[in-house]
Amino acid sequence: MFTPATRDAALLFSRIALSLLFLVMGWGKLSDYSGAVAYMAQTGAPLPALSALVATGVELGIGIALVLGVFVEPLALLLAVYTVATGFIGHHFWTMEGMLRYDMMIHFYKNIGIAGGLVALAVAGPGRFALRLRRAPGA
Repeated sequence: MFTPATRDAALLFSRIALSLLFLVMGWGKLSDYSGAVAYMAQTGAPLPALSALVATGVELGIGIALVLGVFVEPLALLLAVYTVATGFIGHHFWTMEGMLRYDMMIHFYKNIGIAGGLVALAVAGPGRFALRLRRAPGA
């Protein structure tokens, strides 16, 4: 179904599309760190200031790396685990009622779906359109 060229283009699109959410949310946390800390506290995240710092670094750092195609396999798996964990921390719909429960359930399962896409990306690899980091000779 996919030729090598269209496969590589699809993988590039996938890396950008999957990273976009993390880049936007990470930038939001960076540009409003106090708001991110308040949100972490509201959701019950442990050590809200540290949680906000870690979330910002993970979302921006891994998001940029995936777009560039750097260390895609391990970073996509790490981001998948992070995404499932944040679903349990930030979208615990089973503790809520009414429309809030429904809204948080959608967000929780969205996280699960994104994690699935990240695992598929880790299995497929970055494709040809990726920055290749080479080790120095003799390293």
